[in-house]
Amino acid sequence: MGSVGDKLDIESDEEIPFSSSHATNKTESLHFESAHMASPRSFYSSRVLRKMHQISYFRSIYIVILKAKINVLLPFGPLAILLHYLTKKHEWVFFFSLVGITPLAERLGYVTEQLAFYTGPTVGGLLNATFGNATEMIISLYALNNGMMRVVKQSLLGSILSNMLLVLGCAFFCGGIAHHQKVQVFSKATALVNSGLLLMAVMGLLFPAVLHFTHTEVHFGKSELALSRFSSCIMLVAYASYLFFQLKSQPNLYSSNDEDRENNAENSDEEEAPEITQWEAIGWLAILTVWISVLSGYLVDAIEGASDSMNMPVSFISVILLPLVGNAAEHASAIMFAMKDKLDITLGVAIGSSTQISMFVIPFCVVVGWFMGKPMDLNFQLFETATLFITVLVVAFMLQEGTSNYFKGLMLILCYLIVAASFFVHVDPSKEGE
Repeated sequence: MGSVGDKLDIESDEEIPFSSSHATNKTESLHFESAHMASPRSFYSSRVLRKMHQISYFRSIYIVILKAKINVLLPFGPLAILLHYLTKKHEWVFFFSLVGITPLAERLGYVTEQLAFYTGPTVGGLLNATFGNATEMIISLYALNNGMMRVVKQSLLGSILSNMLLVLGCAFFCGGIAHHQKVQVFSKATALVNSGLLLMAVMGLLFPAVLHFTHTEVHFGKSELALSRFSSCIMLVAYASYLFFQLKSQPNLYSSNDEDRENNAENSDEEEAPEITQWEAIGWLAILTVWISVLSGYLVDAIEGASDSMNMPVSFISVILLPLVGNAAEHASAIMFAMKDKLDITLGVAIGSSTQISMFVIPFCVVVGWFMGKPMDLNFQLFETATLFITVLVVAFMLQEGTSNYFKGLMLILCYLIVAASFFVHVDPSKEGE
């Protein structure tokens, strides 16, 4: 038995170097084959990735441009530019520019809603308000450069009124109809902070107007402008502090209700998912903003001619018609979020947009006019300032309970109709080139 064991040991010892060398040869051959096969596989995978990216791009174009029915109005934009150079009919250029901007603003709201899936409800509402106000800011800067200070003031005022009354009213009304079997709720903390900022904005606009019309300026014509510039800087600091408070200091204060709804939505069968990627959404935001800025220039150029041709006051065009188109993004997205029972995002879009215009866009235009040498101030005349003050009070009372229904929405819409009728019969005491 010992000899047999020795033989087995000897055979096993002799087989070890042979088997290891054989395994080494197999390994080397496998490495050799894999090295030869790696390049075609990597080439094939890169081709597949490129095709997937192309498919993703085409799918993104289909979803953003071709899928929405409202995009049948897109050709009106190039048609407005064509009419601007071929004819002198400003009313047609103005009308086609308005119609052409409408689908762009609506698509801007859709893309921002898609981006909100990646950023969260609080940042999503802020982004929606920011890009929704891109139209108003572009129109305002273009008009400011042309010395049309009254158009700047009235268009921004009209945007605030439209967001607070019409957009929020339609959102409350549609959301209340869609969820009539229950009471819709939203964060009272968000509403109270925004209402306080809006009242602060009213105070910033009220004092220069009162100083001007009571003739109590220390230096006539200069004190009003100096006060406006100082107040604008203070308002910009207040808005920056508000952003820090909202996004960094106490974000839970603003996202608690939305998180509860998202947790409840996880149990439902209809779970929402983004239709485009984050970078595609950012790219579309840039493209749509640029195209809106192009059409806004032709729109501003045609305002005065359209006012004369249609026998319509410039104040009505600036306060009512321009914001209707500029707020199309907020209008569509606020209604969609309200019908999905996401009222916190609706408030972030509608009231947040009004807060952003009053506390950021208007002071920003004053500061930009300061650097441009334009006498842009915060004197919005008594009629406009009183309208804004009453509107802020009405909306603040509507939001203080933290609940929403279709009747509140109907009241806000009816209030907006009263404001629109008031500006239709209002004669602006100032001229454009004040």
